[in-house]
Amino acid sequence: QVQLVESGGGLVQAGGSLRLSCAASGRTGSMYVMGWFRQAPGKEREFVAAISWNGDSTAYADLVKGRFTISRDNAKNTGYLQMNSLKPEDAAVYYCAIARLQAAPKVAVLDYDYWGQGTQVTVSS
Repeated sequence: QVQLVESGGGLVQAGGSLRLSCAASGRTGSMYVMGWFRQAPGKEREFVAAISWNGDSTAYADLVKGRFTISRDNAKNTGYLQMNSLKPEDAAVYYCAIARLQAAPKVAVLDYDYWGQGTQVTVSS
């Protein structure tokens, strides 16, 4: 089994920053893609960012490109999402997910095998 635990969410003013972390444990294997998604009330879960198994390749949703940065530390089995210039519309529950035995970033929810419990991000205007 695989466990993913997100942390780092909270309340921030518009224009501020937050850094989310996702700690993976269990049978992750050495090759997996990590992704971040978000879901606001009444909306579908949407792709935010993803990173390849070795960190060499990333993908971002247009809405966050240039403001968010995804990274990972494979030695710690942990991924990160640095969120800058936050806007009220970024408010959502943020989920990390992994796609095992995958190399290149994936953008679809169905591509991912395991999900964390989510962390709330609230942005005040």
